[in-house]
Amino acid sequence: MTKFVFVTGGVVSSLGKGIAAASLAAILESRGLSVTIIKMDPYINVDPGTMSPFQHGEVFVTEDGAETDLDLGHYERFITPKMHKANNFTTGQIYQNVLRKERRGEYLGKTVQVIPHITNEIQNFIIRGAHAAGDPDIAIVEIGGTVGDIESLPFLEAVRQMSLRLGANNSCFIHLTLVPYIPSAGELKTKPTQHSVGELRKIGILPNVLLCRADRKIPEDEKSKISLFANVPINAVISVWDVDTIYKVPMMLHKQGLDAIVCKTLDINPKPADLSAWEEVVEKLENPKDVVKVAMIGKYDLADSYKSLNEALIHAGIHTGHKVKTTFIEAEELEKNGTDCLKEMDAILVPGGFGKRGTEGKILAIQYARENNVPYLGICLGMQLSVIEFARHVCGLGGANSTEFQPDTPHPVVALITEWQDRTGKKEVRTEDSDLGGTMRLGKQEVPVKAGTKAHDIYGDVVAERHRHRYEVNNSYCDQFEKNGLVIAARTQGENLPEIVELPQNDFFVGVQFHPEFTSSPRFGHKLFNAFIRSAAKYRDEHHKE
Repeated sequence: MTKFVFVTGGVVSSLGKGIAAASLAAILESRGLSVTIIKMDPYINVDPGTMSPFQHGEVFVTEDGAETDLDLGHYERFITPKMHKANNFTTGQIYQNVLRKERRGEYLGKTVQVIPHITNEIQNFIIRGAHAAGDPDIAIVEIGGTVGDIESLPFLEAVRQMSLRLGANNSCFIHLTLVPYIPSAGELKTKPTQHSVGELRKIGILPNVLLCRADRKIPEDEKSKISLFANVPINAVISVWDVDTIYKVPMMLHKQGLDAIVCKTLDINPKPADLSAWEEVVEKLENPKDVVKVAMIGKYDLADSYKSLNEALIHAGIHTGHKVKTTFIEAEELEKNGTDCLKEMDAILVPGGFGKRGTEGKILAIQYARENNVPYLGICLGMQLSVIEFARHVCGLGGANSTEFQPDTPHPVVALITEWQDRTGKKEVRTEDSDLGGTMRLGKQEVPVKAGTKAHDIYGDVVAERHRHRYEVNNSYCDQFEKNGLVIAARTQGENLPEIVELPQNDFFVGVQFHPEFTSSPRFGHKLFNAFIRSAAKYRDEHHKE
């Protein structure tokens, strides 16, 4: 039977529950246990697919096409199993499911209430997540939000009930809390943690472990004080301090015995942990051969908006022996001030995104990369904009654009399939009155790669990556593109849609319609990003080496 570890957070949000849960999972996996992680989000949105990157950060996409919380990206980067739709659910999904059942009469006319109907449904979703993962030894359940928030209460009540139903030694509660340092007092303050644990105890949850976040190591005196007032053994008060890389966290937690406490609480005795792979990752991170500078031309300046992409570049540095220094450049600044700021860069990357704002600045950066043979990688929108730039400045198609940004463009080189192709009898990609959620090409898709291309050198015969987009490169223009030197290195089967484009006359100029960042990990890296960073290092040696 699967045993469950419930991870809650207190005092403030953004303390790193996702990293803590993923790190614990990595340690337990290294001990030979099968593990999955489930994230419960307390917002009423059905999923984060239509939420602003400024508010929520990136949307992570699973192999089966679920648009999920970004923490699922952390989970996949730390453990071997892939996440799926069942690994993330929201308050919106819970209420949606309960209301459907009520409309179908499944509650036999009873009054539908938060307790027991909502809390039972939450438990069903948790069990569903573990079952979908193959009923692993341990399921770690991260509860979004902060203890004390109204919206989190049904989740907390549900896991309290669930722990009773599971019985002794089948559940463990870990509470992540803040121990702030007050400079004017010159000391760490434990009172917020005491209050946070008090809130948990009021609703009947007694934490087995406290993970205490601080900007420094917590001394034994403060640990002892927390132990006394929170009624948690001192060895279960674990210090989690700021580190220069999240990939040190598994070793930090293991050295303080977190996995041993969890295993004892769950009454299991697996083999000792082997974190040598993580130690190797950290060793490579801390001892790079040199630095390469990558310009990321984006429009969302929130750090979490490009979380997986930033991590993928770090992973490429690990596997190529370089420290990747990523400089975020606001696309609108290029529109105002030109591309001089790109002259010191070793490579240029344009990520995915939605909406017209900043697109002309991104096109300027792409033109600069193409004309100056600067290594270029375009992802999703970055590929589409590279096609638009090529259409305008190489093919002579003045005013070429995407119908997403200019519906009346004279040359719709990027558009919805329904805008250039008769789709009679087939399911349309999107209609005018359709919801925004669920109208995209989503999830993993396998596509053959053309031999003799750079993409084939990187991926081999088949590329299998994840998608999140509505608009496609317009097939009606592809012959013209190819006559002018753009190589379409991969096309989808069936609809024959461009998946990868490249310019063979450049050392590295590649655009991909998918999101390779979702499949990169620190231990295994990613072939495409590795090739990109190697090309950036070559460019640096030729142009910027002192």
